[in-house]
Amino acid sequence: MKKSKWHLRTISVFALLLWAAASRADNKVHTNPLNMDPQVRDAYNYFYLLDYPAAVQRFERIHEQHPGDPYATAMLLDAVVFQELYRQDLLDTTFYANDGFLTGKHATDEDPKKRDQIFALADEAVHEADVRISNNPNDVDALFARGWVRSLRCTYVAMVERGFGSGFRLASKAKDDCARVLQLDPDYVDAKLVVGVYEYVVGALPLPFKFLIGFVGITGSKSKGMDLLWDDARRGEATSVEARTVIALFLRREGRYKEAIEVVHSLKQEYPRDYLFCLEEANLRKDAGEGMAAAHAYEQVVADGSRPGYFAEARLELAYFGLGDALRGQRHYAEAARAYEQAAWSKGTGTELKVRTLLAAGECHDILGDRQAALKDYQAAIAAGPNTSRADTARKRLNTSYHGS
Repeated sequence: MKKSKWHLRTISVFALLLWAAASRADNKVHTNPLNMDPQVRDAYNYFYLLDYPAAVQRFERIHEQHPGDPYATAMLLDAVVFQELYRQDLLDTTFYANDGFLTGKHATDEDPKKRDQIFALADEAVHEADVRISNNPNDVDALFARGWVRSLRCTYVAMVERGFGSGFRLASKAKDDCARVLQLDPDYVDAKLVVGVYEYVVGALPLPFKFLIGFVGITGSKSKGMDLLWDDARRGEATSVEARTVIALFLRREGRYKEAIEVVHSLKQEYPRDYLFCLEEANLRKDAGEGMAAAHAYEQVVADGSRPGYFAEARLELAYFGLGDALRGQRHYAEAARAYEQAAWSKGTGTELKVRTLLAAGECHDILGDRQAALKDYQAAIAAGPNTSRADTARKRLNTSYHGS
């Protein structure tokens, strides 16, 4: 009986693989020819290993080899933007898993020189795309490059500068460019990333705000957005990894943790030494309520990150923060406080994460009745980010000890 079930399952999987292969053959995917360039593939291999210096170096060479090509400029911009976001600990999805990111006051460590470089590259790419589009309004490669660049600038403006108004305007323009690409060429699957994210985010907005923007013709659909992202995840040439990453984030926001873990696991299989994919699986196990199993997953990430050369660059403070959350959820408050403090005082920890971890550590000390240790952490949190929402909370904790929610 077991053998029969195994045989049936094998046949089913084999049939599914054949169907997928046939579907791919019948639905030819169109993409920018540069995506087939071995140099580009090599650069993205470093990008997805989070070796941003090596990736940026290679994209700079590609940029020099293709003067006037907005797509070459966009790829370089992509690497520079994400290198900067990673430096600031802004690629940890726990930061965006709830709406506090939108409503709270947060601290960032913006580097003016890096900001100027990012904006200069974005302006360069948009100008290059505009030149090509003026000569050929139906140039899908130029339209996609412009839409992608606008989405990258939007990402930086929203996440680092927290300019949600200007970010939304950029997102709308990016969506319009990529929607035009899909109108001209439905098989240009890479463009589904920007349109899919836009559809989902607008569709997920609170009802009063959605009703308000509906008056000016701005609409979105979560289900349509996910459909576009899933197709990009399956067939995209340049944006499949990004589509799967976004899908996992959206599934996490919806509490569909097991599905999100499956998506992240597929990314880990493809890039087993991508620190963020390893971290995200631990994050998801924590959110799924797996308790000490999640804590052990974080401990494994820390152990791997301590092995010379295993990860290109491991921001271990993110893993220590997650470990603290997992241990706190299991009421191991002393161990949680130590993990939070390890995160706060790790070299290179960004301001926002430092404030979050010190506040959490102080609360754990308060629960344990160690008021002096709690006050020390609250004061350090306020000093690290005095104008943040969590610093406001820390000030309240100075007057009234925390006993748990």
